Order: sequence, then structure tokens, then C-alpha cells
Amino acid sequence: MKIMILMALVLVGCSKRDQVLIQNKGSDTFVNLAQSWAEEYKVIKPNVGIAVSGGGSGTGIAALINGTVDIANSSRPMKEEEKAQALKNSGKPVQEYVVGLDALAIFVHPANPLSDLSIEEVACIYSQDGTCNLWSDVRPGTNVPGCEGNKIIRVSRQSNSGTYQYFREAVVGEKKDFKQGSMDLNGSREAVDLVEKTPCAIGYSGMGYLNPNVKALCLSKTKGTPCVSPSLETATDKSYPISRELYMYTSGTPSEDVKAYVEWTQTDKAREITVKSGYVPVPKK
Repeated sequence: MKIMILMALVLVGCSKRDQVLIQNKGSDTFVNLAQSWAEEYKVIKPNVGIAVSGGGSGTGIAALINGTVDIANSSRPMKEEEKAQALKNSGKPVQEYVVGLDALAIFVHPANPLSDLSIEEVACIYSQDGTCNLWSDVRPGTNVPGCEGNKIIRVSRQSNSGTYQYFREAVVGEKKDFKQGSMDLNGSREAVDLVEKTPCAIGYSGMGYLNPNVKALCLSKTKGTPCVSPSLETATDKSYPISRELYMYTSGTPSEDVKAYVEWTQTDKAREITVKSGYVPVPKK
């Protein structure tokens, strides 16, 4: 009897030691995709748990620098100073993995009569030196039903968001700031929900958060040139003007379990989940 109890304790101990928990934190842009990946991976590898949380790309990168996560998700590239700080703290160089592609959608309420904008016109709305405060400032004669005073309500993201950083670089201008008075929300879903309920509003997010209750605008690089709508195809060939990569970062060469998971995100099953979530798989080499 004592031998059987001892064997049982040994087996339980082995089982506990075999359990692996991977901490994965960062970008709100693809937190839903990361969660779906984690759930599917748990089916394949029952002994590996992946704790996924959002908070923004900056939050995930800060956690990686501080050594409190295994993987940081980011919808923007890590800055050189961030990589240098991570190296200083851990003694290990950051490893970068491109795990997907995304198109940053510009969207309005369905009542808005506009169907397209140029990057220049979007900048006129959001940039500190932009002069577009009314919808008629963007396009003369534009009136939005249900929008009091025809005044534009700018929906944006908080500064720790990778989406915010990318939008600033690609649209507002890297050396410019946002116009004061925007509604800065924590997540992409909140931004979409607010625009859905607000006829005066305009917002931006990864296209994976779009729903039929908002209108994604066709976007052109400059006024008078053909516009392109955000889609899987236009994000893949980068014909959509504001397409971007989605990243995972680890500190140095990851453990075997973390490495196996990151590599799994590029398998056929994971790529299928990527498409269903509204994003684009990285083209196979």
C-alpha cells in the first residue's frame, strides 16, 4: 500500500512539473486572435497554458523589458531604445517574429454620406494643424444626418496603443501631434462601439474589429487617386495605404515551449484562425 501511495505521489508530482504556463501580453489590436490561438493550442497541447491579456502594445513591450512576460504582442515594431533597455535588463537581445498582417481601417457611422477619404483628408481631421472641424470642412456640402452642428467627433486611442503609434506615423505625421479634444479609448472594440452609436464620429482600428454597423471608408494615398478598401487581399498585397505587420517579441532565444508555440502560429490551423479573426497570415516563404 505504501509503495502504491508513493508511486501515485510521484506521478502527481511529474504531472505538475509537466504543466507549462506561457505569459502573453500586449496589443489590443489582435488580443482576440491571440486568445483564439491560445485556446486552440490548449487542445493540441493540454499541458501548455497560455495566459493572454491586452493593455496595448506599449504595455506588453514594457512587461517584456521588465521580464514579467514570455511573449509581448505588438501592432508596431519595437523601438531601438526599447530593445536596448530589454538587452540591458536581461542580457539577451530581443527576438522579433512577424505573425500576421493587418489593415488599419478608418470608419464612420452608416448615416455619414462619405464613402471614401484620402490620407490628407484624414490628417486634416486628426492632426494638430488640421483645419477640418466640421464634416463640411472635409468635403464642401457634406451634412451628416443626426449630427448636431455637423461637428466631427474624433475617436482615437490612448498613447500606449500600437494602433495609436502607427496611425500617428502613417497618417498624422511622425513629428506632429494629435489635435486636442479627441475621445481617447482603451481598446479597438470600444472605438468601434462608440462610432456605431454616434453619427458625428470617425474612428480607426484594425479591420478585425469592424462590424456591419459601421462603415469602413475606401482610402486613397492622395486626393484624386483611386481609393482602396481594407480587406484580406489589399492588406496582403499592401495596396491598401495603411497596412502593417503584427509582431510577437521574446527576450533572447525562447524556451522550447515558447518557441514551439510561436512557430505553431504559422501552421495551417493557426493561419485558418487568423483569417477567421479578420487578419492576414504572413505569406509562406
